[in-house]
Amino acid sequence: MLSFESDYLEGVHPKILEHLVHTNLEKLSGYGDDEYSELAKEKIKRACHCPSSDIYFLVNGTQTNQIVIDGILEQYEGVIAADTGHISVHEAGSIEYAGHKVLEVPQIAGKIKAEVLLECLQTFFADVNREHMVYPGMVYISYPTEYGTLYTKKELEAIYGICKDYGLPLYIDGARLGYGLMSAQADLTLPELAKCCDVFYIGGTKVGALCGEAVVFTHKNAPKHFKTMIKQHGGLLAKGRLLGIQFDTLFTDNLYFEISRHAIEMAELLKGVFREKGYELYVDSPTNQQFVILENEKMEQLRQHVGFSYWGRWDENHTVVRFATSWATRKDDVLRLRELL
Repeated sequence: MLSFESDYLEGVHPKILEHLVHTNLEKLSGYGDDEYSELAKEKIKRACHCPSSDIYFLVNGTQTNQIVIDGILEQYEGVIAADTGHISVHEAGSIEYAGHKVLEVPQIAGKIKAEVLLECLQTFFADVNREHMVYPGMVYISYPTEYGTLYTKKELEAIYGICKDYGLPLYIDGARLGYGLMSAQADLTLPELAKCCDVFYIGGTKVGALCGEAVVFTHKNAPKHFKTMIKQHGGLLAKGRLLGIQFDTLFTDNLYFEISRHAIEMAELLKGVFREKGYELYVDSPTNQQFVILENEKMEQLRQHVGFSYWGRWDENHTVVRFATSWATRKDDVLRLRELL
Protein backbone atom coordinates (compact mmCIF):
# COMPACT_ATOMS: atom_id res chain seq x y z
CA MET A 1 0.00 0.00 0.00
CA LEU A 2 1.45 3.34 -1.05
CA SER A 3 0.82 6.32 1.24
CA PHE A 4 0.67 9.95 0.20
CA GLU A 5 -2.00 11.11 2.68
CA SER A 6 0.18 13.61 4.48
CA ASP A 7 3.73 14.70 5.26
CA TYR A 8 3.86 13.36 8.81
CA LEU A 9 3.23 9.66 8.22
CA GLU A 10 6.79 8.63 9.02
CA GLY A 11 8.28 8.86 12.49
CA VAL A 12 11.43 10.93 12.69
CA HIS A 13 14.58 11.62 10.70
CA PRO A 14 17.33 9.11 11.61
CA LYS A 15 19.76 11.86 12.67
CA ILE A 16 17.25 13.15 15.21
CA LEU A 17 16.60 9.65 16.49
CA GLU A 18 20.33 9.11 16.82
CA HIS A 19 20.73 12.36 18.77
CA LEU A 20 17.84 11.46 21.07
CA VAL A 21 19.36 8.05 21.78
CA HIS A 22 22.85 9.48 22.30
CA THR A 23 21.59 12.01 24.87
CA ASN A 24 18.99 9.72 26.44
CA LEU A 25 20.64 9.15 29.82
CA GLU A 26 21.85 12.72 30.31
CA LYS A 27 20.18 14.45 33.23
CA LEU A 28 18.89 17.75 31.92
CA SER A 29 16.73 20.57 33.26
CA GLY A 30 13.07 20.50 32.35
CA TYR A 31 10.62 22.84 30.60
CA GLY A 32 13.03 23.85 27.84
CA ASP A 33 15.78 25.14 30.14
CA ASP A 34 18.27 22.51 28.99
CA GLU A 35 21.46 23.10 27.04
CA TYR A 36 20.18 21.56 23.82
CA SER A 37 17.16 23.86 23.73
CA GLU A 38 19.50 26.81 24.19
CA LEU A 39 21.77 25.54 21.40
CA ALA A 40 18.75 25.14 19.14
CA LYS A 41 17.57 28.67 19.87
CA GLU A 42 20.97 30.13 19.02
CA LYS A 43 21.13 28.18 15.75
CA ILE A 44 17.63 29.34 14.79
CA LYS A 45 18.50 32.95 15.61
CA ARG A 46 21.53 32.73 13.31
CA ALA A 47 19.52 31.07 10.54
CA CYS A 48 16.84 33.79 10.77
CA HIS A 49 19.32 36.65 11.24
CA CYS A 50 17.28 37.57 14.32
CA PRO A 51 19.77 37.83 17.19
CA SER A 52 17.25 39.52 19.49
CA SER A 53 14.32 37.19 18.82
CA ASP A 54 12.35 35.29 21.47
CA ILE A 55 12.02 31.56 20.71
CA TYR A 56 9.75 28.96 22.31
CA PHE A 57 9.27 25.30 21.51
CA LEU A 58 5.79 23.80 21.37
CA VAL A 59 4.50 20.36 20.46
CA ASN A 60 2.16 20.68 17.48
CA GLY A 61 0.63 23.17 15.08
CA THR A 62 -2.88 23.51 16.50
CA GLN A 63 -1.51 24.02 19.99
CA THR A 64 0.96 26.58 18.66
CA ASN A 65 -1.66 28.56 16.77
CA GLN A 66 -4.04 28.66 19.71
CA ILE A 67 -1.39 29.69 22.26
CA VAL A 68 0.26 32.34 20.07
CA ILE A 69 -3.05 33.88 18.99
CA ASP A 70 -4.58 33.80 22.46
CA GLY A 71 -1.36 35.19 23.93
CA ILE A 72 -1.30 38.18 21.60
CA LEU A 73 -4.98 39.14 21.41
CA GLU A 74 -7.00 41.11 23.89
CA GLN A 75 -10.22 39.41 25.00
CA TYR A 76 -12.33 41.55 22.67
CA GLU A 77 -10.17 40.95 19.58
CA GLY A 78 -10.26 38.44 16.74
CA VAL A 79 -7.77 37.30 14.12
CA ILE A 80 -8.09 37.95 10.39
CA ALA A 81 -7.49 34.86 8.24
CA ALA A 82 -8.30 33.54 4.79
CA ASP A 83 -11.55 31.61 4.66
CA THR A 84 -9.47 28.58 3.67
CA GLY A 85 -6.87 29.16 6.40
CA HIS A 86 -5.92 26.31 8.68
CA ILE A 87 -7.31 28.04 11.78
CA SER A 88 -10.54 28.69 9.86
CA VAL A 89 -11.14 25.16 8.62
CA HIS A 90 -8.98 22.42 10.08
CA GLU A 91 -8.45 23.13 13.77
CA ALA A 92 -11.84 22.20 15.20
CA GLY A 93 -12.63 25.76 16.26
CA SER A 94 -9.67 25.87 18.65
CA ILE A 95 -9.25 29.63 18.24
CA GLU A 96 -12.92 30.26 19.04
CA TYR A 97 -12.64 27.77 21.92
CA ALA A 98 -9.98 30.06 23.40
CA GLY A 99 -12.40 32.98 23.10
CA HIS A 100 -11.36 34.69 19.86
CA LYS A 101 -13.32 34.91 16.63
CA VAL A 102 -11.65 34.08 13.33
CA LEU A 103 -12.50 36.98 11.02
CA GLU A 104 -12.53 35.36 7.59
CA VAL A 105 -11.70 37.21 4.37
CA PRO A 106 -11.88 35.83 0.80
CA GLN A 107 -8.81 34.12 -0.63
CA ILE A 108 -7.33 33.59 -4.05
CA ALA A 109 -5.40 30.32 -4.41
CA GLY A 110 -5.23 30.17 -0.63
CA LYS A 111 -3.71 33.64 -0.26
CA ILE A 112 -4.99 36.89 1.24
CA LYS A 113 -4.50 39.79 -1.14
CA ALA A 114 -3.22 43.04 0.33
CA GLU A 115 -6.07 45.03 -1.20
CA VAL A 116 -8.64 42.68 0.36
CA LEU A 117 -7.00 43.05 3.77
CA LEU A 118 -6.93 46.83 3.41
CA GLU A 119 -10.59 46.99 2.41
CA CYS A 120 -11.52 44.80 5.40
CA LEU A 121 -9.72 47.10 7.84
CA GLN A 122 -10.96 50.31 6.24
CA THR A 123 -14.53 49.04 6.36
CA PHE A 124 -14.25 48.06 10.01
CA PHE A 125 -12.72 51.31 11.25
CA ALA A 126 -15.17 53.40 9.21
CA ASP A 127 -18.09 51.74 10.99
CA VAL A 128 -19.43 54.00 13.74
CA ASN A 129 -20.87 50.94 15.45
CA ARG A 130 -17.53 49.11 15.71
CA GLU A 131 -17.60 49.21 19.51
CA HIS A 132 -20.29 46.52 19.25
CA MET A 133 -18.13 44.32 17.04
CA VAL A 134 -15.11 42.03 17.34
CA TYR A 135 -12.00 44.11 16.78
CA PRO A 136 -9.35 42.83 14.38
CA GLY A 137 -6.31 42.29 16.59
CA MET A 138 -3.87 40.49 14.31
CA VAL A 139 -3.50 38.92 10.87
CA TYR A 140 -2.80 35.22 10.26
CA ILE A 141 -1.41 33.72 7.07
CA SER A 142 0.44 30.50 6.34
CA TYR A 143 3.53 29.85 4.25
CA PRO A 144 2.87 27.72 2.26
CA THR A 145 -0.91 28.12 2.19
CA GLU A 146 -3.48 25.34 2.56
CA TYR A 147 -3.27 24.96 -1.22
CA GLY A 148 0.49 24.68 -1.27
CA THR A 149 0.84 28.12 -2.83
CA LEU A 150 3.40 30.74 -1.84
CA TYR A 151 3.33 34.43 -1.07
CA THR A 152 5.92 36.36 -3.03
CA LYS A 153 8.25 38.70 -1.19
CA LYS A 154 6.37 41.65 -2.70
CA GLU A 155 3.00 40.26 -1.56
CA LEU A 156 4.26 39.61 1.95
CA GLU A 157 5.82 43.06 2.23
CA ALA A 158 2.54 44.65 1.11
CA ILE A 159 0.55 42.73 3.74
CA TYR A 160 3.06 43.53 6.46
CA GLY A 161 3.01 47.21 5.50
CA ILE A 162 -0.77 47.33 5.98
CA CYS A 163 -0.44 45.51 9.31
CA LYS A 164 2.09 48.06 10.54
CA ASP A 165 -0.11 50.95 9.38
CA TYR A 166 -2.96 49.59 11.51
CA GLY A 167 -0.82 48.43 14.42
CA LEU A 168 -1.68 44.75 13.92
CA PRO A 169 0.85 41.94 14.42
CA LEU A 170 1.35 39.65 11.43
CA TYR A 171 1.61 35.96 12.34
CA ILE A 172 2.86 33.36 9.84
CA ASP A 173 1.96 29.71 10.32
CA GLY A 174 5.03 27.80 9.15
CA ALA A 175 3.87 24.22 9.63
CA ARG A 176 5.40 23.42 6.22
CA LEU A 177 7.84 26.32 6.16
CA GLY A 178 10.79 24.27 4.91
CA TYR A 179 8.81 23.02 1.94
CA GLY A 180 7.90 26.58 1.04
CA LEU A 181 11.39 28.01 1.34
CA MET A 182 12.94 25.21 -0.73
CA SER A 183 10.46 25.50 -3.59
CA ALA A 184 11.93 26.63 -6.89
CA GLN A 185 9.24 29.34 -7.01
CA ALA A 186 10.12 30.81 -3.62
CA ASP A 187 11.68 34.26 -3.80
CA LEU A 188 11.99 34.54 -0.03
CA THR A 189 14.76 33.39 2.26
CA LEU A 190 14.21 32.60 5.93
CA PRO A 191 15.78 35.91 7.07
CA GLU A 192 13.62 37.84 4.59
CA LEU A 193 10.47 36.12 5.84
CA ALA A 194 11.46 36.89 9.43
CA LYS A 195 11.73 40.59 8.55
CA CYS A 196 8.19 40.63 7.16
CA CYS A 197 6.29 39.51 10.26
CA ASP A 198 6.10 39.87 14.03
CA VAL A 199 5.92 36.18 14.85
CA PHE A 200 6.11 32.94 12.91
CA TYR A 201 6.81 29.33 13.61
CA ILE A 202 9.15 26.82 12.05
CA GLY A 203 7.30 23.57 11.59
CA GLY A 204 9.06 20.42 12.73
CA THR A 205 6.22 17.90 12.93
CA LYS A 206 5.77 17.89 9.14
CA VAL A 207 9.45 18.42 8.35
CA GLY A 208 11.46 15.61 9.88
CA ALA A 209 10.77 15.89 13.60
CA LEU A 210 8.84 13.41 15.70
CA CYS A 211 6.92 16.43 16.95
CA GLY A 212 7.59 20.07 17.65
CA GLU A 213 7.29 23.64 16.37
CA ALA A 214 9.67 26.54 17.03
CA VAL A 215 7.88 29.85 17.63
CA VAL A 216 9.97 32.90 16.75
CA PHE A 217 8.97 36.37 17.96
CA THR A 218 11.17 38.32 15.59
CA HIS A 219 11.74 41.55 17.54
CA LYS A 220 12.00 40.29 21.12
CA ASN A 221 8.30 41.04 21.25
CA ALA A 222 6.84 37.97 22.94
CA PRO A 223 3.86 38.72 25.17
CA LYS A 224 4.73 39.30 28.80
CA HIS A 225 5.01 36.02 30.73
CA PHE A 226 4.49 34.01 27.55
CA LYS A 227 6.00 30.90 29.11
CA THR A 228 3.38 31.10 31.84
CA MET A 229 0.70 31.35 29.16
CA ILE A 230 2.07 28.22 27.53
CA LYS A 231 1.80 26.47 30.89
CA GLN A 232 -1.80 27.65 31.35
CA HIS A 233 -2.70 26.14 27.99
CA GLY A 234 -1.14 22.82 28.94
CA GLY A 235 1.57 23.27 26.33
CA LEU A 236 4.72 23.38 28.45
CA LEU A 237 6.44 20.03 27.98
CA ALA A 238 8.19 18.91 31.17
CA LYS A 239 10.83 17.04 29.17
CA GLY A 240 11.47 20.03 26.96
CA ARG A 241 14.76 18.46 25.93
CA LEU A 242 12.78 16.33 23.46
CA LEU A 243 11.96 19.43 21.45
CA GLY A 244 15.30 21.18 21.90
CA ILE A 245 17.32 18.16 20.78
CA GLN A 246 15.20 17.79 17.66
CA PHE A 247 15.59 21.41 16.58
CA ASP A 248 19.27 21.39 17.51
CA THR A 249 19.62 18.53 15.02
CA LEU A 250 17.41 20.06 12.33
CA PHE A 251 19.45 23.28 12.37
CA THR A 252 22.83 21.57 12.27
CA ASP A 253 24.51 21.35 8.85
CA ASN A 254 21.39 22.68 7.05
CA LEU A 255 19.50 19.43 7.69
CA TYR A 256 16.12 21.19 7.83
CA PHE A 257 16.61 22.71 4.39
CA GLU A 258 18.18 19.65 2.77
CA ILE A 259 15.35 17.32 3.74
CA SER A 260 12.80 19.95 2.70
CA ARG A 261 14.44 20.16 -0.72
CA HIS A 262 14.09 16.39 -1.09
CA ALA A 263 10.33 16.64 -0.53
CA ILE A 264 10.08 19.30 -3.23
CA GLU A 265 12.05 17.16 -5.68
CA MET A 266 9.66 14.27 -5.04
CA ALA A 267 6.64 16.57 -5.43
CA GLU A 268 7.91 17.79 -8.80
CA LEU A 269 8.39 14.20 -9.89
CA LEU A 270 4.87 13.42 -8.71
CA LYS A 271 3.43 16.41 -10.56
CA GLY A 272 5.19 15.30 -13.71
CA VAL A 273 3.65 11.83 -13.40
CA PHE A 274 0.13 13.27 -13.14
CA ARG A 275 0.65 15.50 -16.13
CA GLU A 276 2.18 12.68 -18.14
CA LYS A 277 -0.88 10.55 -17.44
CA GLY A 278 -3.26 13.34 -18.46
CA TYR A 279 -4.68 14.28 -15.06
CA GLU A 280 -5.81 17.84 -14.36
CA LEU A 281 -4.32 19.66 -11.39
CA TYR A 282 -6.76 21.60 -9.23
CA VAL A 283 -4.09 24.18 -8.42
CA ASP A 284 -0.51 24.47 -9.64
CA SER A 285 1.20 24.03 -6.28
CA PRO A 286 4.97 24.62 -6.22
CA THR A 287 5.40 22.86 -2.87
CA ASN A 288 4.96 19.36 -1.46
CA GLN A 289 1.15 19.24 -1.61
CA GLN A 290 -0.31 18.34 -5.01
CA PHE A 291 -4.05 18.59 -5.70
CA VAL A 292 -5.47 16.44 -8.46
CA ILE A 293 -8.95 16.10 -9.99
CA LEU A 294 -9.91 12.43 -10.27
CA GLU A 295 -12.94 10.74 -11.77
CA ASN A 296 -14.84 9.19 -8.88
CA GLU A 297 -14.59 5.70 -10.36
CA LYS A 298 -10.82 6.04 -10.79
CA MET A 299 -10.53 7.47 -7.29
CA GLU A 300 -12.21 4.40 -5.78
CA GLN A 301 -10.02 2.06 -7.83
CA LEU A 302 -6.86 3.90 -6.81
CA ARG A 303 -7.91 3.97 -3.15
CA GLN A 304 -7.46 0.19 -3.02
CA HIS A 305 -3.71 0.60 -3.52
CA VAL A 306 -2.82 4.18 -2.56
CA GLY A 307 -3.49 6.41 0.40
CA PHE A 308 -4.36 10.05 -0.35
CA SER A 309 -6.55 12.76 1.18
CA TYR A 310 -10.06 13.84 0.17
CA TRP A 311 -10.09 17.58 -0.47
CA GLY A 312 -13.46 18.44 -1.94
CA ARG A 313 -16.16 17.71 -4.50
CA TRP A 314 -15.40 19.02 -8.00
CA ASP A 315 -18.65 17.98 -9.68
CA GLU A 316 -20.96 14.99 -9.56
CA ASN A 317 -18.39 12.81 -11.33
CA HIS A 318 -15.09 14.21 -10.07
CA THR A 319 -13.34 14.81 -6.75
CA VAL A 320 -10.32 16.89 -5.74
CA VAL A 321 -7.79 14.86 -3.77
CA ARG A 322 -4.43 15.69 -2.23
CA PHE A 323 -1.16 13.83 -2.56
CA ALA A 324 1.64 14.96 -0.23
CA THR A 325 5.33 14.20 -0.31
CA SER A 326 7.65 14.52 2.67
CA TRP A 327 11.26 14.50 3.75
CA ALA A 328 11.07 10.68 3.65
CA THR A 329 9.24 10.08 0.36
CA ARG A 330 11.03 7.55 -1.83
CA LYS A 331 11.42 7.92 -5.57
CA ASP A 332 10.43 4.27 -5.98
CA ASP A 333 7.04 5.00 -4.40
CA VAL A 334 6.34 7.77 -6.91
CA LEU A 335 7.30 5.45 -9.76
CA ARG A 336 5.05 2.73 -8.39
CA LEU A 337 2.19 5.23 -8.32
CA ARG A 338 2.96 6.00 -11.94
CA GLU A 339 2.33 2.35 -12.82
CA LEU A 340 -1.01 2.38 -10.99
CA LEU A 341 -2.17 5.50 -12.80
